[in-house]
Amino acid sequence: MEIEGISHPTILRYFATLNAGEFGATSELFDPEGAMQAPFESPIVGRSAIADYLQREAVGLQAFPREGIAVPETTDYQITGNVQMPMFSVNVTWFFTLNSNQEITFTRIKLNATPQELMKLRG
Repeated sequence: MEIEGISHPTILRYFATLNAGEFGATSELFDPEGAMQAPFESPIVGRSAIADYLQREAVGLQAFPREGIAVPETTDYQITGNVQMPMFSVNVTWFFTLNSNQEITFTRIKLNATPQELMKLRG
């Protein structure tokens, strides 16, 4: 997988394992107390909870990250792209924070959609 502007192996592996449906491997990229905040959700904390959430909600998901930036002098990354699910497709931005062990401490997924598009997704 290639993402313009991003070469960090943890970030690249996140998308590779997510797209392969290897949700246990995806969750292992997180710090043991790491969190993921998916759209319309409270943060999901811990590897097991993240794996369980992905198994329930991400089956059939394909993420297509296009480009990203590493925020200077931080361990933060921002990646834009698209997510395709069996019933819809939406532009998204992923925000990642890594710790000194190169584990994900937090990721937030933001939908880049109009209010009308969001209402269709929630319906």
